Amino acid sequence: MQTGKPLQFFLGANTPQGFVSRFDQLADPSDGWREWVIKGGPGTGKSTLMKQVSTMANKHPGLVEEIHCSSDVDSLDGVILHGAKASIADGTLPHAIEPKYPGAFERLVDLTNCWDENRLFAQREEIMAISAKISKCHEHCCRFLSAANTLLGDNYRMALEATWVAKAARAAGRIAATEFKGSHEKYGKESVRFLSAVTNQGLTLFSETANILCQRIYLLDDPYGAASRLILNLLRAKALEEGFDIYTCYSPLSPYEKIEHLFIPELKLGFMTKNDLLDPQITPYKVIRFRRFTDQEMLRKFRKRLSFNRKAALQMLEAAARLLSEAKSMHDQLESYYIQAMDFSKAGKVTKQVVSTIEACF
Repeated sequence: MQTGKPLQFFLGANTPQGFVSRFDQLADPSDGWREWVIKGGPGTGKSTLMKQVSTMANKHPGLVEEIHCSSDVDSLDGVILHGAKASIADGTLPHAIEPKYPGAFERLVDLTNCWDENRLFAQREEIMAISAKISKCHEHCCRFLSAANTLLGDNYRMALEATWVAKAARAAGRIAATEFKGSHEKYGKESVRFLSAVTNQGLTLFSETANILCQRIYLLDDPYGAASRLILNLLRAKALEEGFDIYTCYSPLSPYEKIEHLFIPELKLGFMTKNDLLDPQITPYKVIRFRRFTDQEMLRKFRKRLSFNRKAALQMLEAAARLLSEAKSMHDQLESYYIQAMDFSKAGKVTKQVVSTIEACF
């Protein structure tokens, strides 16, 4: 598949459980893929290297994915090059990558050879102090996310109680029967992503990725996530059963359980959630509203509680984003120490060699 533009995703997110990394999704060693793992400090040119790889890859056939950093959304954490069966990623904390098959699968890109270790050692106390403050910001951020998830989870449970489950399941079955034609004998392959994350710029949603992948998008308008979660889970299972490769995008507030979006590139078809937090900038093919599957009388009994939870959760999320913005400012300070210690001419040579080596994979 050639899109002309790279897809934008996250593979790591701050969540109520702490930082969740899905960097296991970068590449498949059993299918002949190769993975370049970058080691280096902040400000040493890791994101710049990956941006150059992405620019190069867009001149060649095949899908390109840019994986963004949820703590600094303007920076890259990785690039996936489907046309070359290759990926490159930042292998440092919090999404540390340790090679499982060194040389046979992973290749190390070492930028630590490009800095002045003596200078960094002399500044170790300042570096360690700033790093500790950044860690505290992330820790507090996750506490606010946990509080928001608790409140929204309460709304979800109330809405689920008022949801006509069988009716929602029948609707999902009708959509699958209509859309999932041209099925395959094989079982489909699932790629797990985050399309949204709480970042230093607030809740960020990459709507453009959906517009690139899909010609038709069903929009599930569901403020509480009860009916939409059920429908998306059923559609996911059916698409895989019919042999379609899919992108499953989970919520950063429930990174292992709540599906927010589902894309089937072969069919150029997508399913996206809309709620108080997410407002995809798309032109929907069809809108499916939660009211179709909800006992409104029962839900009305919880009106005040639902409203309180919603407002409080939004405040918690705003506080989490502010903490990430503070952490970003401190990270910029940390970068300055490494920038002053770097030999960027040497790093530039490493970058040029890596880009050239990956380009040879096409």
